[in-house]
Amino acid sequence: MFTSYEEARKWLHSRLSFGVKPGLERMKIMMEKLGHPERTVRYIHVAGTNGKGSTIAFLKEILQEAGFKVGTFTSPYIETFNERISMNGNPITDEEFIQLANKLKPIVEEVEKTDFGAPTEFEVITAMAFYYFGRINIPDIVLLETGLGGMYDSTNIISPLLSIITNIGHDHEEILGTTLKEIAAQKAGIIKNGVPVVSAVEQQEALQVIEKVSKQKKAKHYLLGREFSMKNDGCLSIQTPFKTYNELSISMKGPHQEKNAALAIMAADYLKVYYSFIIEEDDIQSGVKKAFWKGRFEELSTSPTIIIDGAHNPEGVKVLKETVQSYYPEKNIIVLFSVLQDKKVKEMIQELSSFASKIIFTSFSFPRALRAKELFDKAEFQNKQYEENWQQALPKAISTLHDDELLLITGSLYFISDVRKYILESIIK
Repeated sequence: MFTSYEEARKWLHSRLSFGVKPGLERMKIMMEKLGHPERTVRYIHVAGTNGKGSTIAFLKEILQEAGFKVGTFTSPYIETFNERISMNGNPITDEEFIQLANKLKPIVEEVEKTDFGAPTEFEVITAMAFYYFGRINIPDIVLLETGLGGMYDSTNIISPLLSIITNIGHDHEEILGTTLKEIAAQKAGIIKNGVPVVSAVEQQEALQVIEKVSKQKKAKHYLLGREFSMKNDGCLSIQTPFKTYNELSISMKGPHQEKNAALAIMAADYLKVYYSFIIEEDDIQSGVKKAFWKGRFEELSTSPTIIIDGAHNPEGVKVLKETVQSYYPEKNIIVLFSVLQDKKVKEMIQELSSFASKIIFTSFSFPRALRAKELFDKAEFQNKQYEENWQQALPKAISTLHDDELLLITGSLYFISDVRKYILESIIK
């Protein structure tokens, strides 16, 4: 029995040694031994390359404004590990985490003895989430984010009210495939028989896969730009098949966030029309305005200007470029960058090089983090430098920042999590 949070968390993190093991067999066994807590709750299942967390943030706020009790399961975390399992935006307590770990440990040990092998860290925390929402603190609905892909992701054992696929891009290619078609097939794995899917997928080859799977599963496909749409001519409006919402105001910056808001509003309207969720227009207006997602184009300081953004793949960096140029056209951009080795690093650096005036490469303490010198050597950019220790690189970058410059800290979400905490606690008082 675990008696401390540190002990329970150390046990869970020890599961990282089992890596990523696609497949649902271990999850199904754990759910059976837990008495199928995943069957007692209503879900919206969210997959996609980028924008999952932001879409969930918009939808969570809308539903909370309407008075619903909303559970969320997201990853990775930015401030505290416990925030991955949250109720109405509040992370589970350390005591609840200990309770969940004690419940799961003997079951995990039983599963290890089967032919399917040891459950991974992500599988165990997913099982914890299902047990928490299904037995300990039951919400009106859970917004469930996939960890990796969709088809073989450990979250993919539920029957949701609705599925959402935010977009398709190049990420986790060693597992999901190297083409958009292959990656789309994995994301489309969350589409269930007769369960509608809402998406903002744009690339034709990826869209064809989503359309084909939706047709096979007899799942109505609501596509942004077709069944529902958005327009911003100085004022954002979003039109679903059921209603038009005008003069929307959102706090999260960038045109990509407008798309994520549109996905959330389409989902909310679907719940309202087909599942009798009482959601008023004021709830939607207020919800999308309140929505905030840490580490997504988040301005930590205005003097000097410091922004963090977890752009961890080429598509994410491209969107980041558009956003920073839109909101800070007069600023020279100084980039502090660190990333994991399994990413499309050269493509990301090329994209950063197209708008940065200087790039500082660094590294952080994580098993798959690339060394700063390796990143430096990959860059064909002239104004570049490197510092292996980000805690040395960051204060130096801030101290030399001029009024016409902006420090943009980006790359791995794990890196962003460390830096954000350090800046808020040590630099910005």
